[in-house]
Amino acid sequence: MTRAAVVATAVQIADAEGIAAVTMRKIAQQLGVEAMSLYHHVRNKDGILDVMVDHVFAEIEIPTKMAWREALRVRMESARAALVRHPWALGLMDSRRDPGPETLRHHDAVIGVMRGAGFTIRGAAHAFSLLDSYLYGYVLQETTMPFDSADEAATREVAEAIQSGINPEDLPHLTEMTTAHVLQPGYSYADEFGIGLEVVLDGLERNRERWA
Repeated sequence: MTRAAVVATAVQIADAEGIAAVTMRKIAQQLGVEAMSLYHHVRNKDGILDVMVDHVFAEIEIPTKMAWREALRVRMESARAALVRHPWALGLMDSRRDPGPETLRHHDAVIGVMRGAGFTIRGAAHAFSLLDSYLYGYVLQETTMPFDSADEAATREVAEAIQSGINPEDLPHLTEMTTAHVLQPGYSYADEFGIGLEVVLDGLERNRERWA
């Protein structure tokens, strides 16, 4: 048994059953060991959460050899994909008092991209906060929807069910958006992330000089 095995097992449990299902006893059972043996690798339940969050941060790509907008776009799309794979992590990402090395490396790299682009340290703080607010808010909405946001057929099925239960005259604007946008071929709610991200990046570009 290794620390990596403990972390991987905890993540597998959380992915399958949610973060509440992650206990020292359950991890030990999955590994075929006594629960007390886990304390050689993690200090307690909080320690497990710390390394699980660090595991998720390690999955996020941060390019440092490309233009800042493209680097941040890749980072945001990679972070969204990681959080969709591990939705339990959404409420934990910035909650740890003892962040791990991958978490710290991630934050340092993101700040470095913005500093290299000419953001002041204050401007980088503003930008980082805005990016993560958009990321976490979008993923929260996406992962709590009653359908797979990337599945066009599932999106259409839910939209049609909602549409069938409303009177278009009572809700004309919702009806218009549903029929003229959501129910059109090729629509996927997952595409909204990239559209919104471009608006955020445009705003950062416009404010980069002002924040200086």
